[in-house]
Amino acid sequence: MKNLLLLLSFFSMCSCLGASTLHEILTADFIIGNPEVRSVNALTFGPEGILFIGDSRRAEIIAIDTKDNTLVPSPEKVDFKQVDKQIAALLGTTVDAINIKDMAVNPVSKKVYFAVHSEDGTPLIITLSNNKLELFPINEVSHSKAGLIKAVEEDAKDRRGRSLRQWAISDLAYYDGSVMVSGLSNEEFSSTFRSIAFPFKEVQTYASLEIYHAAHGRYETYAPIKTFMPYQIAGKDHLIASYTCTPLVIFPMDQMEPGKLTKGKTVAELGNRNTPLDIISYKKKDKEYILLANTSRALMKIDPEKIANFSSFLTTKVEESSATAGVEFLALPYTNVLQMDKMDDQTVVLLQRMSNGDLNLHTPDVRRL
Repeated sequence: MKNLLLLLSFFSMCSCLGASTLHEILTADFIIGNPEVRSVNALTFGPEGILFIGDSRRAEIIAIDTKDNTLVPSPEKVDFKQVDKQIAALLGTTVDAINIKDMAVNPVSKKVYFAVHSEDGTPLIITLSNNKLELFPINEVSHSKAGLIKAVEEDAKDRRGRSLRQWAISDLAYYDGSVMVSGLSNEEFSSTFRSIAFPFKEVQTYASLEIYHAAHGRYETYAPIKTFMPYQIAGKDHLIASYTCTPLVIFPMDQMEPGKLTKGKTVAELGNRNTPLDIISYKKKDKEYILLANTSRALMKIDPEKIANFSSFLTTKVEESSATAGVEFLALPYTNVLQMDKMDDQTVVLLQRMSNGDLNLHTPDVRRL
């Protein structure tokens, strides 16, 4: 996931173990072969350049040893134009025949990884380094897998007849030795958060989630988190999560009991008719901020101190269409940001659809964020 906590966890382990020993421990049960990935719905990195793929079609998390673990201390600025066109050209196809599903930066090498689906649904991983795109093969790799227990069924449909299986995994993060997974289960209260210890074990914990959706004026348990990040608030581990239409909710991790319904605290309503796409934190002048990208709104900048100090959690409907409530945010002059991640604490990379229609990858000046 896209947070300083990943690097803190990594350096904490490295202080006790040699890097090669750590790599050997993390990959001890890996096998070489074809993990048979059927979809790539989410990406995130763990330590030692290990890439985690969320495959909703198989309801699995796949850990891949990318061998991409040479430390690059300082990232270079990125300015890569027409990403979709260049990926399509690499694959010998056209832009309308590909779909970029997710993006993640390897925090060790600073290389950018794209999850791409071709027109027939074939999942692909594309990397970008030094302004060069390359296909990263996933049919013969060192890997390990964990299947999700009680995942939403393959034939499950919503009220409009649309498949729910794609939401078996909606987002991923690696934190403190575990892979965290949001998505839908086959339980009565289907919105689910999972924690899977890594290296993978047979045991995994999951909690059903309930939130107050201020735009809808009701408590809900069926919609998945669309994007989340682990974050410390007042010295305690929390999830900061965003849902469609667009409640921002915090969950204290110590209250997420396995197999039980956990109620989140809605700290903001950021406007309906909108879907959150990505959430990260970054530093500006040694102060941390949160960025939230959306389908229908500008990039939102949120002060986490305001979240920590907000006690009047939302429990009543926001009546006016597209109105906001709760914790305030600043709309930054960046629209159509589709994906984002951090290269380091103060370097953010954005995948953005520009006003001329180009899909560009760039690292904005942190002073403008």
